[in-house]
Amino acid sequence: MSYMSKYRFWLESKETDAELKNELQSIAGDEMQISERFYRELDFGTAGLRGIIGAGTNRMNVHVVERATQGLADYLNKNHVSSSGRGVAIAYDSRLKSGEFALRTALVLAGNGIRAYLFKTLHSVPQLSFAVRNLNCIAGVVITASHNPPQYNGYKLYWEHGGQIGPALAEDITAYIRSVEYFEAKTMKREEALSKGLLVMLGEKEDDAYYNAVKRLSLRPALLKSKGNLIKIVYTPLHGTGNIPVRALLKSAGLTDVHVVPEQELPDPSFSTVIAPNPEEKEAFGLAFRLADKTGADIIIATDPDSDRLGVAARNNSGEYTVLTGNQIGCLLTYYILEQKNQSGTLPPDAVVVRSIVTTRMADVICASFGVKLLEVLTGFRYVSDVIAECEKTGELSYLFGFEESYGYLAGTFSRDKDAISTALLVAETALFYKLQGLTLQDAMEWLYQKFGFYMERTKSYSLEGKEGIERIKECMSRLRCEPPRDFAGVDIICADDYLVRRRTIFETGRSEPIMLPSADALMFTLADDSWICIRPSGTEPKLKLYIGSKSGTEEDAEKLTESLLSAADGVLSKLLGR
Repeated sequence: MSYMSKYRFWLESKETDAELKNELQSIAGDEMQISERFYRELDFGTAGLRGIIGAGTNRMNVHVVERATQGLADYLNKNHVSSSGRGVAIAYDSRLKSGEFALRTALVLAGNGIRAYLFKTLHSVPQLSFAVRNLNCIAGVVITASHNPPQYNGYKLYWEHGGQIGPALAEDITAYIRSVEYFEAKTMKREEALSKGLLVMLGEKEDDAYYNAVKRLSLRPALLKSKGNLIKIVYTPLHGTGNIPVRALLKSAGLTDVHVVPEQELPDPSFSTVIAPNPEEKEAFGLAFRLADKTGADIIIATDPDSDRLGVAARNNSGEYTVLTGNQIGCLLTYYILEQKNQSGTLPPDAVVVRSIVTTRMADVICASFGVKLLEVLTGFRYVSDVIAECEKTGELSYLFGFEESYGYLAGTFSRDKDAISTALLVAETALFYKLQGLTLQDAMEWLYQKFGFYMERTKSYSLEGKEGIERIKECMSRLRCEPPRDFAGVDIICADDYLVRRRTIFETGRSEPIMLPSADALMFTLADDSWICIRPSGTEPKLKLYIGSKSGTEEDAEKLTESLLSAADGVLSKLLGR
């Protein structure tokens, strides 16, 4: 069916939501708009669905959500639920339409005889991940677009282990979704679903269970109780789900001098105080900086709308605030966790820390200094979750901590996705520990650089919207594979890892060897000076991502090297992308 035929079908159907029908009527005659909305369906990948809210098959709306849920229900009923009776947990964030999409998801599941556990109010990704395991659910759904701009929403799918679904399972479920026609999802009225026990509303009981699990992560609980009032914290939930749980946990732990940015405290689907609710960006800290200056805060903590990502800004000795990178936060927490466990005699001999392929190599040397194993996984926190599951299955390793450069961290195993809520508590504890030694987090990071070397990383994203943009990204990756560069900024490339075909090529000899990781669309170039460059399409947005990593003996040399590599790689990609 052509995009114009699909448009007419949606426009003329009696089942089309009235608001969406009005939107479709408003673009009548605009072939470019019609094409953009109907030329494809939103991809249901391992991150689920994510797209701009609006009418069309290439948009997030109630009909796309119901169709996806019907496909999920068909898969579950054929393969799992009919024999086990296990349900699906559902959470949603503060984005536009999130509550409606979550309820529609629950009622389609109920209409197919599957019990839906729906949080009464907006809740975070880590709380959903915990609930899936705590309630023995077969799956979970979070309605969120994470840190994307306000016009986006999404549908993240989780599995029984509490982590996001993997590629093979996503492919299986996608096949069921594609067999469902739009407007044909089975659904049930809310009152009927409640009366039949097919819709169960979640509340304080589940929150308390999660809070108790988070509290057990503290490495110095007595210190927090006795000295927690000595550290000043500014916190911003960026209008998202972190407001209640983060504040509750900090207060319960003994961290009482906490100031919440009032303009960003409450839910706001338009995220009107920021360009994008992304704690990776310095601009998101604007109002928090102002409050921190007023209160004299030691640290600023920010969580994104679904509270899976966390950003931190720390005050230095001159009173200025600097936003730490995701790599810096991860290294500070890795060292703190390993050092505290080592000193208390609780560091397991089989301990393991996990990082992604595009995350700082500083984590490797920190772990090596404690004799702790470090595992490298593909980008995407589901791969960290897979390591946890394997550790539990085999009993051969004890998972302690995992992180990605994109501001995602997880300590403990009760949650199986990035957890900004529990990490907020760990960051505050780490900052307090160093403050009592007369050090800021900036001082602590500088000390790590002096001890292990100056590791420097940079990233750059290339956004290319629409069908043409997606094709240009594919073409760029294809040309890089066919004609790979041999150097960047005059530094020779010694090997290239192509994760799509899972092969490493040694340039000097032409020899190749297998990569023992799953397949992924990513290229990694390792240079003669141990610097590295990785290029990969985003799994959730129409973007190409560039990552640079290097190490030098001084901060100045590390910055020069990293910037020269970034400039060289940017030149290559800009040319290939026609920018």
